[in-house]
Amino acid sequence: MAGLGRRRRIKPVADGPRGDVSFTPFLALILIVSSFFLYAASGIVAPWWGVVAMLAVWLALFATCCLSWTKPKRMVWIAALSYPVWFALLVGGAFAFGWKA
Repeated sequence: MAGLGRRRRIKPVADGPRGDVSFTPFLALILIVSSFFLYAASGIVAPWWGVVAMLAVWLALFATCCLSWTKPKRMVWIAALSYPVWFALLVGGAFAFGWKA
């Protein structure tokens, strides 16, 4: 009977109670995705072409954030940078092009 022989022991996937999975990349994704709503809701102040340009900037920040998945601290900095970039684009557009609410 071959089924009654010795069985292989299964090793645990990760050591410790939480393993070696870091929360930092997920924090960066939470930050970058939450900033999307600011960029998308800018249509209240900016014209459609301004919103499209700002969404292109957000998409570039998002792609950069996703491409640097192996460097979690850099991801958080890029994601946190998306908020002041949005503010600068909105205020700069208001000064340069006269965007009003």
